Amino acid sequence: MKLRLQYLLLLVVLSASLAGESQSANVPARGNADASQNEPPITKVPAETILVRGASSSASNSATPVPEAATVAQGVFSDPYFGMSYPLPKDWTQDYEGPPPSESGRYVLAQIGPAKDGPASASMLIEAQDMFLTPLPADNALELSEYTKDHLQADYKMETAPILRDVAGRSFSFFAYWSPVAELHWYVLGIQIRCHAVQFVLTSRDTRLLDRLVLDLNRMKLPADASASGGDGGGAFPVCIKDYAREENTLTRVDPIFNGHRFNPVPVRIVIDREGKVKHIHLISAFPDQAKAVTDALEQWRFKPYVVDGKPVEVETGILFGRR
Repeated sequence: MKLRLQYLLLLVVLSASLAGESQSANVPARGNADASQNEPPITKVPAETILVRGASSSASNSATPVPEAATVAQGVFSDPYFGMSYPLPKDWTQDYEGPPPSESGRYVLAQIGPAKDGPASASMLIEAQDMFLTPLPADNALELSEYTKDHLQADYKMETAPILRDVAGRSFSFFAYWSPVAELHWYVLGIQIRCHAVQFVLTSRDTRLLDRLVLDLNRMKLPADASASGGDGGGAFPVCIKDYAREENTLTRVDPIFNGHRFNPVPVRIVIDREGKVKHIHLISAFPDQAKAVTDALEQWRFKPYVVDGKPVEVETGILFGRR
C-alpha cells in the first residue's frame, strides 16, 4: 500500500513538471531575440487617413481616365475624364479626398473651401452621379434637380426653383434652398457630361458670397456638348448610350462567375472600340475577386460596331452585374 502511494505521488510530480515545460516552450522568454518572430508586425495608419474596407473602384488600365481621378493641384481642380478644369478662388484648397464611388455610381470629386474660415466662409462640393446607374427617376442633370426639389426634407425651404442658367458658356440647371434653423444656404448647379450629372454644391450663410462664387465658376473649362439636359459624349469622347449591352447589340457574351462575394451589385462602365471589342473596363464598386471575374468575362464580349454618319465610333455604356 505504501509503495502504491509513493508511485502515485511520483506520477503527479512528473505530470506537473511536463506541463510546466510544455507551457514554457510555447511562451517565449521576455527579452528573447526570437520572440519577435512569433508576433504580428505592427502597421501604422498614416495620419489623416480613413481606411475603407470592402468593395472599391478599379480599372482595366491606368491610361484611360476614370471619374474619380479628379485632382486639386496648384490651385486648379481638374478631371480628365469629364474634360473639365476650374481655377479655384484665391486661398482655396482641398483638405480631404472623397470616399470611393457608391454602388449607385455617385462620386465625390472634390470638397474645397478657404484655407482659413472667416466670418463669411463657404464650401464647395463637386460631385457626379452616373445617370446609367442612378436608382432615381431622372435621365439628366435638369431632371435630377427637379427630383431633389420635390424631395427636400421638411426642415429645408426652397429659395429658387430649378431654372436654366448660363455659366461658363454652358447651360446649367440651378436651384437654391436654405435651412432657417442652421441659417445656411445651398446653391446647386448641375450639368450633364458623358451621361453623368456633375453638380457644384455651394454652401454658406452669406448669399452675396454665394452669388460671387457662381460668377467665379465662369472661369471653368467644359466640353463643348455639356449642358443641363445633353452631354451624351461624342467628339473627343465615346458616345455614351444607356443599356447598349442589350442582346440585339451583343455578338458574344460571357457571364462572370463569382466564387467569392456574390451578394453585392457590381456596377461597371465599359468603352467599346470601333471594331466592337471592349477597350476599357471601369469597375465602379467591386471586390478584387469580382473585379477579376468581370474583367475576364468582358474581355471576351463582342458587340456590333456603332455607326454614326456612316462611320463606326466608340461607345461607352453601363452594365450592372448581380442585384441592387
